[in-house]
Amino acid sequence: MPTSNKVIELLLLGVAFVWALNFSISKISLQEIDPMSFNAMRFFLATLLMWGFTLRSRNWVPIRRQDIGKLIFLGLIGNLVYQLLFIFGLERTFSANSAVMLGTIPIWVAVLSHVSGAEKMSRFKAIGVILAFSGVLLILLGKPERISLSSETFTGDLLTLAAAFVFGSYTVLSKGFLNYYPPIQLTTMSMSVGGTTLVLIGLPWVVQLPFSEISAVAYGGALYNGLLSVGVSYIIWNYGLRQVGAVRTATYQNLVPVLGLILGFIILGEQLTAVQYIGSAVVIAGIVIARRK
Repeated sequence: MPTSNKVIELLLLGVAFVWALNFSISKISLQEIDPMSFNAMRFFLATLLMWGFTLRSRNWVPIRRQDIGKLIFLGLIGNLVYQLLFIFGLERTFSANSAVMLGTIPIWVAVLSHVSGAEKMSRFKAIGVILAFSGVLLILLGKPERISLSSETFTGDLLTLAAAFVFGSYTVLSKGFLNYYPPIQLTTMSMSVGGTTLVLIGLPWVVQLPFSEISAVAYGGALYNGLLSVGVSYIIWNYGLRQVGAVRTATYQNLVPVLGLILGFIILGEQLTAVQYIGSAVVIAGIVIARRK
């Protein structure tokens, strides 16, 4: 594997770590900040960060006229639609449920890539994706308390599953644009469309926020989410799509619940069950197999 690809895959591993922390951090912030205000705050930060990266890189190619409508659609589904589904889903369900639903992203990416002809699944990729997703299920089913699909969380589960499908679609659609547009530029254009819309929609909620009553921890969650989980991570994600392909990039999403378990053990002292250890090993094996050419 070329050195540049190894670097990208290490960065994708870092993205998985950032996203693993994001579930807990976002849940803490949502206890004090409503979802619409939280989205507006984090995407205001993320959009500013993206334009800073873009202006610094000075690598901007002219936007093709035939792409304008498609880029607007990409920005709306990848930022506006996905983020609304994700944040409202996370608010209405357990982190474990969200993790397993978002764990289906590689499945959606593989299926949509195969159907569209963008990236045909090889035998190894198909086996790797199936193994990785199976490992996620083992992790969650191996918890002492089983995943709840009760009426209290069912709406949140459906919203999060819909978010996984939308992000899978965004990933596949982005791959075609990355043959022409640099990853930073594509991320900035996409976020400018969806992120600006999220900020404008959330303004009525933002102006009603009791800012002085919100803790530094909740504000820190918005900073973490906007700058790292959205801004930097989206850039790395698009670089991964261009360098190593949609299926191999999306497979790293399955590391998120694995890292969540590890962080829970280190930070909170949570004990893993034997089934969860097996599931973690299956996820890692799936990623290794999916990376084979």
